[in-house]
Amino acid sequence: MIIVTGGAGFIGSNLVRGLNLLGEKDILVVDDLSDGHKFANLVDCHVQDYEDLEVFRSRLRDGLTTPPRCVFHQGACAVTTEWNGRYMMDINYAYSRELLDYCLAERVPLIYASSAAVYGGGQRFVEDPAAERPLNVYGYSKLLFDQTVRRRLDEAQSQVVGLRYFNVYGPGEAHKGSMASVAFHLNGQINDNGEACLFEGSHGYAAGEQRRDFIYVDDVVAVNLWFYAHRDRSGIFNVGTGSAATFNALADAVIGWHGAGEKRYIPFPPGLKDAYQSFTEADIGALRTTGYAAEFMDVSAGIKAYLDRLAAEPQ
Repeated sequence: MIIVTGGAGFIGSNLVRGLNLLGEKDILVVDDLSDGHKFANLVDCHVQDYEDLEVFRSRLRDGLTTPPRCVFHQGACAVTTEWNGRYMMDINYAYSRELLDYCLAERVPLIYASSAAVYGGGQRFVEDPAAERPLNVYGYSKLLFDQTVRRRLDEAQSQVVGLRYFNVYGPGEAHKGSMASVAFHLNGQINDNGEACLFEGSHGYAAGEQRRDFIYVDDVVAVNLWFYAHRDRSGIFNVGTGSAATFNALADAVIGWHGAGEKRYIPFPPGLKDAYQSFTEADIGALRTTGYAAEFMDVSAGIKAYLDRLAAEPQ
């Protein structure tokens, strides 16, 4: 069996579909469905079983009866504005460490989700401790686990891969509310009132000219599945396109798909501006060096693929 934690979530459910396309259906989805709306992400997926997060953690501590073929660890608290450090460190760090302990002991491949949040407000986005300065407890929880993995890679006799996702967008994120991608929110705004709202200028950037590395979820899934097929590759890798795009370009792609709409620039909410990342761009040199050669969708192609799929979904 393959285990996908966070399998009812945004990236996790897309990963389950990607595994299904490879013919994999013997999949255990682990998640917390306290928010039952996430069930919709699994309706068209083929899985063997579902297990609640806390039940799974209990079984993991006791030792799973049969070791899985691979663990894709996507489960986390991804609410970057959450400041309950005890909760964040338990879900994002302690739970991940429990999985790492188990996978190393049983020699089970572990491919897990890290985050570009480990880099904070810096200008270098390379897998180097000197560049890692998180701005919030979410970023720190991800960094602390990455540091644990780095210390233990030498002892690993099975694959361990950490993937630092940049700004991921695509189908399956509606349940995330305020934490859904900018692309999701811009599309909703155009649908509702014909205006795409972007932030005013900041940190030396003109209005809407702040830049992020936006990556379509299908490309993220492809990287996960590539490592699944290459069990001899381990390490921590950035997963972005390697090329930042402006928020204006993102909004223009959404407006272009709709064939109507305009942009409006708004002030930052109180307290956000100082902790805002005005620029991110993944250095994907390590990913390329390890052998991943596929190209990534740019914003124009990714937004078209995203909105085409949203339009095709039953209403």
